[in-house]
Amino acid sequence: MNMQDDVNPGNQQLSATDVFHNWAISGKDEGMESGHGPAVQEMLLVGLAEISKRGSPFSAVDVGCGNGWATRQLASMPFCKSAIGIDGAQGMIEKAKQLDQNGTYIHTEIMHWDPPQPVELIHSMEVFYYLKDTQGLLNHLYKWLSNDGILIFGVDRYEENVTTHSWDTDVGCFMALHSEKEWMDFVENAGFEIVKKWRAATSSDWPGTLAIMAKKPSED
Repeated sequence: MNMQDDVNPGNQQLSATDVFHNWAISGKDEGMESGHGPAVQEMLLVGLAEISKRGSPFSAVDVGCGNGWATRQLASMPFCKSAIGIDGAQGMIEKAKQLDQNGTYIHTEIMHWDPPQPVELIHSMEVFYYLKDTQGLLNHLYKWLSNDGILIFGVDRYEENVTTHSWDTDVGCFMALHSEKEWMDFVENAGFEIVKKWRAATSSDWPGTLAIMAKKPSED
């Protein structure tokens, strides 16, 4: 991913939802699928392999869905009975509804919303570090999942990826910066069991997306 085209020359502090709303209006949402697609493809394949072990239909939530491109991929997966996309940026949700009139897309803040019933899979790409309370976020998502439900998420901005350290200044909004171990600690402290941690879509000049898949343990 390259943030150079998204530099905020005035260094104005914006909310993440304002940033993404503006990106939707300017058409920058269209580059998200090509930019994040390879990492998301890896994540969804790993997640689908894990969730398919149940041998039963599953429901999913795409957190920070943007214009819905990953939500639509989830909805097309075998055994996916429903996929909901949520996003705090009004412009992104409007785009998602234009592109997929039959899909379910909800304009809401993550911490102010719960699914109507527990889901089996939560997916998110490049969203979590925009929230200031990382531990509270993971605690909140834990409640969304059914027993043995799967959370799979990816972040490009993490301590070990030094090329991302200036992104908050470049874009002009808050972005948390945590190490790989800190991300794993947040996940485990919320009650999840980490199933897999890896770097997705690596290349010679890109250390990859930090991807984590975790499971909500069954209750005894």
